Amino acid sequence: MAGGWLPAAALRVAAFTAGHGVLLGTALGWAGPASTPAWNPAGATLVVVALLALAATATVFDPHGALAYLAIPVWLLPLAARGRLVPLGIVRPMPVAAVPIGLAIGAALGGHLLLSAALTMRYSVRQDGLGLYLAALAYDVGANIPSGEGFFRGTLFNRVQRLSSFASGATLATAACLARYLIDPLLPRTVEAMIGAVVYLTLLSVANAWLLWWSGSLVPAIASALVFFAAYRLLAAG
Repeated sequence: MAGGWLPAAALRVAAFTAGHGVLLGTALGWAGPASTPAWNPAGATLVVVALLALAATATVFDPHGALAYLAIPVWLLPLAARGRLVPLGIVRPMPVAAVPIGLAIGAALGGHLLLSAALTMRYSVRQDGLGLYLAALAYDVGANIPSGEGFFRGTLFNRVQRLSSFASGATLATAACLARYLIDPLLPRTVEAMIGAVVYLTLLSVANAWLLWWSGSLVPAIASALVFFAAYRLLAAG
């Protein structure tokens, strides 16, 4: 880019692809040898990375291109149906009764975030249209939540808590999760935004770790994260 060979947007595409690709690829890699029946996740990982790169590239040309991130969960669903993601907590039968609890936790945290942001941080509900909101949410559904919950809870927390304790697993997973979001260039670099990120992401991470530990499934944690980020995407700086 410094030599003019590539546009500046190439850095954004590379960063999104590498960041989420590492998290999702590691989760798939750790799930592969432990799944029943065992499988080689290399091919699935390459497809996920390619889909990430395509979606990130599409977003550079048009913000609505983020809808392309939805291809990633569509690709992962058959793997889950075949039992490939059981080590990450995608188990059958799904604990249906636990999903509403996950939704309630995400709604409580997301609702409190909206209220506190509006009252103390001069944030308001975004006014740029439903299309851009859905595109931003598509990024969460397709990349942010699968990579975050798949790696931080399904892989890191799940393994540590089995070898040690819930507290150890939740602490390590939360610290890693905070590091991921605090270095994210999309996070506003204001004091209140950084403090808010630490508080709410810590609560979300610990709650989702508990949901996985309690229910034995990652699905309630995914539901919790989905509702929380749906609320977060409603915010716009005032």
